[in-house]
Amino acid sequence: MATALTSAPIADPAAIERLSVELRASPTATAVLERRCVALGLADPPRVHALVDRGRVLAGQVTAVARRLAVGPDEPIGVRHVRLMCGPHLLSQASNWYVLARLPDAMIAALDDGDAPFGRVIMPLAPHRRTYWTRRIAAADAPRDGVVLRHRAVVFDGDDRPLAVVAERYQRILVDGIA
Repeated sequence: MATALTSAPIADPAAIERLSVELRASPTATAVLERRCVALGLADPPRVHALVDRGRVLAGQVTAVARRLAVGPDEPIGVRHVRLMCGPHLLSQASNWYVLARLPDAMIAALDDGDAPFGRVIMPLAPHRRTYWTRRIAAADAPRDGVVLRHRAVVFDGDDRPLAVVAERYQRILVDGIA
């Protein structure tokens, strides 16, 4: 069962901003989550895994995503909706739309069949992110689900080709106890 802190006082805005900066500076969100999982001592071993809902869509069905990915109307896009966990702790929820034709078959199989986070699977492609939207959750707007930060980003490979669009919701547990 996933756990998230929801009843404690609202998270420190400076800690949320530090998380946001760290995410924007990292090649993948997975790398940040794994470092935080270790720093917070959330599990032994401190390894992030994904609870996954998968699917396929045509780019024409997700027009804004298709534009950001620079794909044609008939190019298939993979979709993963994930809850990223460290042990029993929910760290984030994300939706990933990725271009199947830009990933090797072994990576597609890993995404289709495994529980590895997207960022770990694509690491051999030398990924980097460009965040295009951020929202820090103000105390007055804090939802009961523990979300303190939202990001939307495009993930590129080492040749600067767009691989994925991600929409992410980060949990409060990532900023509690981090100095």
